[in-house]
Amino acid sequence: MSTERKPELLIPASSLEVLKTAVVFGADAVYIGGEAFGLRAKAKNFSMEDMKEGIAFAHAHGVKVYVTANILAHNRDLEGVRAYFEELKEIKPDALIIADPGVFMLAKEICPEIERHISTQANNTNYLTYQFWYQQGAKRVVSARELSMEELRELRAHIPEDLEIETFVHGAMCISYSGRCLLSNYFTGRDANQGACTHPCRWKYAVMEESRPGEYLPVYENERGTYIFNSKDLCMIEHIPELLESGIDSFKIEGRMKTALYVATVARTYRKAIDDCLKSRELYEEHMPWYKEQIAACTYREFTTGFFYGKPDESSQIYDNNTYQKGYTYLGIVGDVDAENYIHLEQRNKFSVGEMIEIMKPDGENLAVRVEAILNEEGEAMESAPHPQQKLRVKLSGEADACDILRRKEE
Repeated sequence: MSTERKPELLIPASSLEVLKTAVVFGADAVYIGGEAFGLRAKAKNFSMEDMKEGIAFAHAHGVKVYVTANILAHNRDLEGVRAYFEELKEIKPDALIIADPGVFMLAKEICPEIERHISTQANNTNYLTYQFWYQQGAKRVVSARELSMEELRELRAHIPEDLEIETFVHGAMCISYSGRCLLSNYFTGRDANQGACTHPCRWKYAVMEESRPGEYLPVYENERGTYIFNSKDLCMIEHIPELLESGIDSFKIEGRMKTALYVATVARTYRKAIDDCLKSRELYEEHMPWYKEQIAACTYREFTTGFFYGKPDESSQIYDNNTYQKGYTYLGIVGDVDAENYIHLEQRNKFSVGEMIEIMKPDGENLAVRVEAILNEEGEAMESAPHPQQKLRVKLSGEADACDILRRKEE
């Protein structure tokens, strides 16, 4: 299949470890947040030192790094934003993701050499908005999640060729328009538009009738209640050809609070699907069962295609439960492999000697292996590794390489 535009695969990263995983498992670009002025304050986020190391690692592998600065700024934020951009100017990320016009002006003034991308938080729903931001000096605009495939094609036809379109193709969906939400602020005082969302859309709710104050009427779908604001997760893995034909320049994955396992799984799967589809539609269709199997191995809610094919109906909401589907448990990332063929690992979840686990490799291979031995930092043998972030040496029955992911399939 041919297309004029080979899209970028843009992957989220919550930490330096996850950034390196995204790079190794197929990202063309990674987006990250610093310790301030992004919309994921609860994510681990990057210190300036980690950001500098992450950018250097990504650039050494030919991968770009974009930094989010997409809060809706108040007066009190502006001097801090100015100082922050002065620091970013020195470490040279490839772009800043910005929602607020005032913050955009500061970036243009302080670090004009860094590309400016307009965040989905700016509610970018029509081609005149795109043209406006282009005239201000934006290189890219992130489309509102409420746009259909038809609207995206129309956008492409009415904007300059060198203005890029970035679109979310996978991950959690927000029930509020382009992510602008007041629920968190109202209930908890933590402002979603300042990066502190507590995700109240995932909570249980009941109905109260006006003339019966204090009488709560649960909205039952089953015995567990209902989650009336709880959207399914977006997944477009079965629609790569249409995405390629729509003129999108960057396929964006949501998830700056996700684990390295999630990031590796989604990056690897979309990387292969995009590359296969660019080679031929037949190859893409042939490998579809593999893509779907791999995506189902992630931790996710049920899937939807969001607004791509028109306004979502009731099937896009989750009414019966707030639980994630979970295919695999993340055990850790392989560090060095020593002369005795022990891998070095900072463990993330419990595993034991004798267990069967999987080595997940960037090239798409999943290798089933047995855990043959576990040693702690003192070299003492252990039957299991129950404590997260233990530094271990582990012997496996198969060969692992640095940056491979270890995971365990859950029945």
